[in-house]
Order: sequence, then C-alpha cells, then structure tokens
Amino acid sequence: MEINNIIRNFEEIHKRLIDSLPQRIRPVSLESNISEKRAVIVYGLRGVGKTVFLLNASKNKNFLYFSADNPLIYNIPIIELIDKIFKSGYDGVVIDEIHFSKDWAAHLKSAYDSYPSKTIWVSGSSNLVLKKGLADLSRRFLSVHLPLLSFREYIYLKEGIMLDKINLFESIKNYDNIKSKKINVLKLFKEHINGGIRPIFYEGDYSERLKNMIEKSVFYDIPFYINTITDNYLRLMNGIIGHLITSPIPTLNISKMTSEWEIGKHKLYFLLEIMDKMELIKIIKPKNKKHTYTKGSKIFLTDSSIYSCFNGNLGNIRESYFVNSVSKSYPIYSSENEDEYDYLVGDLKLEIGGKSKEIKKADFVISDDIEMPVKNRIPLWMAGLTY
Repeated sequence: MEINNIIRNFEEIHKRLIDSLPQRIRPVSLESNISEKRAVIVYGLRGVGKTVFLLNASKNKNFLYFSADNPLIYNIPIIELIDKIFKSGYDGVVIDEIHFSKDWAAHLKSAYDSYPSKTIWVSGSSNLVLKKGLADLSRRFLSVHLPLLSFREYIYLKEGIMLDKINLFESIKNYDNIKSKKINVLKLFKEHINGGIRPIFYEGDYSERLKNMIEKSVFYDIPFYINTITDNYLRLMNGIIGHLITSPIPTLNISKMTSEWEIGKHKLYFLLEIMDKMELIKIIKPKNKKHTYTKGSKIFLTDSSIYSCFNGNLGNIRESYFVNSVSKSYPIYSSENEDEYDYLVGDLKLEIGGKSKEIKKADFVISDDIEMPVKNRIPLWMAGLTY
C-alpha cells in the first residue's frame, strides 16, 4: 500500500479513537504539562492508559496518530512516515508502541532535528527499550512515566469526584475533607484493589484482559530488550510471577529455583532485575544492604489486582498495594527486624496489617478494613491518595 493511502487509513483510525475517548480522563493525564512540549516519550505498563493520555492531549491539535505495530507499516522506516505526515500539513505526530519500529531512536532524533517547528509524541509498553533509547534522546525528548491507577484516580473515574493529593502521615487532618464528599471508601477501595488498578476496568473482562497483558509483557515486550533471551528464561520469569501470586511469603528461594531451572544465581538475579525495571515486580530491600537480592528483601507483584485475578494469596495484596503506592512519594525499605516493624518509610517505622494489627515498635500501623484514621492507625486506602 502506498504511503498516501496508509496516511488516509491513519486518519480514519485517529478519528475513531478521538470519538471514543472516555468522558473522564485520568487525573494524572489532566495534571500533566505536555501540551506545550515539542518532544515527549510516554512509558508505562500495558493498560495504564498511555494511548488515551496522548490522544486526549492532542485532540484539539492538528496532529495525526498511528501505532508502530500496525502491519501496514512493517517494512516502512518510521522517518519516512513522519516526513510524509509533516509534508501533508500536520503540525505533530503521535506514535504508539514506538519500540516496534526498527532503529526508532535514531529516526526520532533525525525527525526532531529536521523539523524544529513540529511536535513528536511517542509511547511504548516496553519500559526497558524506551529507557535504553532515551539515553540518546534525553536532551531532546521529555520522558513521562504513567504509573498504575491510584485510588484517588479510581474514585474520580468511577464517581466523578476529584480529591486532593494527601500527605499520608497527616491523614487525620485530611480525613474531614474526604468525609465531606460522602464517598463509600471501603466499597470503592475493594473494587479498586481487586479489579481496578488499571483503567481497563472500563472495558469489562478485567481479569482476562489483565492475564493477557501479563503474558504479553513477559513473552512480547522483554524480547525487544534482550533479543537473545531463551524461551526457558521467559518461562522462568513467568514462573516467578506464578510463585509470587501463590506464595504466602513475598520472597524467593534462590537456591531451590536455580536448581529446578538449572540456572546460575547471577543469571537469576539478572532476570529479577529486568522484571523489576519492567515494573512486573517490586523489590524492597533493607536500607543498609548494598546488594538488591539479599536476605531481608521482599518481592511483590507491582499490580496488586493480579493476586485476586489469578486466585492467588490474598495476604500479600495489602503489602503489595502499600509499597507500590507509597514508593511514588517516599523512599521505602523492608525492615531489618520484623519483630519491631515491617517497613521503613523515610524515617518512620510502619507496620502493615488488618484492623487489629499490633503496633509493635512502629510509629504508625497501616490497617486494611478500617474507614477512618485514629491516632497512629492509618487506613490502607489512604495510601492510594498520595498521587
């Protein structure tokens, strides 16, 4: 197909996508400042809303959207498409799944330098590939990370109520304002943590969509970064996810795993590092440990809803949700002595548990299943209002 016909095809797709944008957009999208930025790379996990983010920001501009994984352009260099689109009169281009295009970083650099008055916004789901490409583009392109959905955002998308971001440790001061909104926070939080961590909940079949995204992240996105990786290592990564889903303790038996999968420790640690950078897992280590994978580190799935969607161990949901929410705003470490507390957040010692959890020697207890903060006991759902 000729490029002119391909562009007409893109125009039809673009119009359909703009017309189908949801009525409510993630607050993190609304609060972004990319509208006046000439070059942006948006990255994040599958299903967090990168396409909607870019389409909404560009809907009133003379931009053209297309996805680099479209089979129509498989053999066309991305620079040729950008060149033709700009010469067709468009002021900007929005390119999804940019990592599917060969030599994309070099082509974006060339397009940026060749068209100083034009706008180039791109996105991708393979975080590692995009971060690697940013090494060459960091002087030209602003990088924007789109995280998983916060409870604050979920409330807005479901109820249309926009809450302010809070300081978690000033929760009592913030609670009266939240209470005045008359929100059933416990009901909504249960929905959010079990099936609303990604805005794909809009589309129904949340569990099935999430399962497909996890599989694509492992078997589809990681090979873009390590094109020599073997099927055995990909299956091992999938096995690590399966282990963390069902394990009552958020750790890995490194010796057992290296023996069962016939893999060296250094290679296993490398794969864990890749999974952490891909945001599939979150590794929380003690503050004074030099190495990431040492005794005392905890490993969680980044998306807390995976536990419930795969009928996994529900005991790890609260800790997974807490560490992944709070780490956006605070440095967080696992405890060096769990008889005293569970986590160190900044300089504060925290204990995580149910509404009857003992405080031990912690400064605060983060409790699930409580509606309001009392003294030094903070509801878990408030951790989701920090961003």
